[in-house]
Amino acid sequence: MKEETQYKRILLKLSGEVLAGEQKNGVNAEVLGKLCDEIKKVVELGVQVAIVVGGGNFWRGRYGHQMERTTADYMGMLATTMNGLALQDALETRGIFTRLQTAIEMREIAEPYIKRKALKHLEKGRVVIFACGTGNPYFTTDTTAALRAAEIDADVILLGKSIDAVYSADPEVDKNAVKYDEITYLDILNKDLKVMDSTATSLCRDNQIPIIVFGIDDPKNIVRVVKGEKLGTIVK
Repeated sequence: MKEETQYKRILLKLSGEVLAGEQKNGVNAEVLGKLCDEIKKVVELGVQVAIVVGGGNFWRGRYGHQMERTTADYMGMLATTMNGLALQDALETRGIFTRLQTAIEMREIAEPYIKRKALKHLEKGRVVIFACGTGNPYFTTDTTAALRAAEIDADVILLGKSIDAVYSADPEVDKNAVKYDEITYLDILNKDLKVMDSTATSLCRDNQIPIIVFGIDDPKNIVRVVKGEKLGTIVK
């Protein structure tokens, strides 16, 4: 008999930097492996898992400050595909059926993003990884996470961060920063807290998608959150 879980379908948002670990760029095989071990446990609990992955471990739009913005953003989308392939490979090595879907068509290596296909995969217990952001420049992977979560009707967005919750200020800079156990979308926008970008936060607010911000440095937190443990900050 499967253990009780808090959610039926989740969208896990991972930054590219998380996959790099302490080396700060590229993909750290050990870190990737530990993440995928925990994602496997979530799937085995009977939870449907979708993932949106960033590309900051290979490329960030701001690196291309001397480039035309659209070009720099498209390069970032390609970086998310490399991370998506790494996640897919690591999950399938662990016996988890996985599909990589990209918002920019590249048929030789991934499926194009089609909502109905994504839903069918999830219902069959496959992990679906969404890469290439929204397929449009000027939008972050945070916005992609909010958009895909709304499209697939996810119960929650799990936002894994290097900081373990939402604070009133950067706790590494301000020792008096206050940790929030719960906060509203509007508070995040009004206080300009850097949880997600404003477009993503507004999209979650409009579609009433809760966000749980938690520390991903310990990958076991993914399973803990799915089981309903009170970790990090809930935004609703």
